[in-house]
Amino acid sequence: MSMVPEKKPDIAPTPLYAEVKQHILTRVRSGEWPPEHRIPSESELVEQLGVSRMTVNRALRELSLEGVLVRMQGRGSFVAGGNSRSDVFAVSNIADEIRGRGHDYSAQVLLLDTLKATPDVADLLELTLGSPVFHSIIVHCENDVPIQLEDRFVNPLVVPDYLTADFSKLTPNEVLSAVVPWSEAEHRIEAVLPQPWECKLLAISRADPCLLIRRRTWATGWIGAPAPEGEDIEPPDHVVTSVRLLLPGGRYRIENRRQSNRVG
Repeated sequence: MSMVPEKKPDIAPTPLYAEVKQHILTRVRSGEWPPEHRIPSESELVEQLGVSRMTVNRALRELSLEGVLVRMQGRGSFVAGGNSRSDVFAVSNIADEIRGRGHDYSAQVLLLDTLKATPDVADLLELTLGSPVFHSIIVHCENDVPIQLEDRFVNPLVVPDYLTADFSKLTPNEVLSAVVPWSEAEHRIEAVLPQPWECKLLAISRADPCLLIRRRTWATGWIGAPAPEGEDIEPPDHVVTSVRLLLPGGRYRIENRRQSNRVG
């Protein structure tokens, strides 16, 4: 009885970009390229490995999305030190989060201004159109790497001295919490591609996906007027602030864990 050899299935060759990824991963995992180490540039990898720039670019892009590398336009690609983590539903102080990981916190204060509320801003802060509002734009950095762009509007009726704070030493969260503790928070989260001006501030490309967190916080109390005497009236709620937090997906990881109130 003759045996016909079983035909082995064709095995597709490993794509070149995957080989480049493995080349980099081997050096990262072995410790040859430790955290925060600047790896060779695209041009250097093209020359060393004999592949196209497109191949190297895809490998670096995927490793960035996987959290292995941090890519910074104009500076190169670096081995990640572990993605920053944040509880999306916690109104926390980013400086405390960073220092809690044993890293250095710094901030780039880009804008502190007063402007008239546009229709969108007036709606967010529940103010009349044209009312004065405070506006701040700050980039938060971890070990000098930008990890969050904060674009914030603040209600001056609630926090009249907001713009006088030293934001090189204090975060907006610290300033606002010290003046008026929040009583309610609203979060909206979406995946977006950054705008050109945001790319420049975060040192990322237009193709780098980001997480966008839109948050509003309220405070309860008699603000700007004394409480009515002799009347049992609940104090009103006021919108304190509305903020856009833009986080590069390759540098940040959102985590949340809650216990159920159910018994059994």
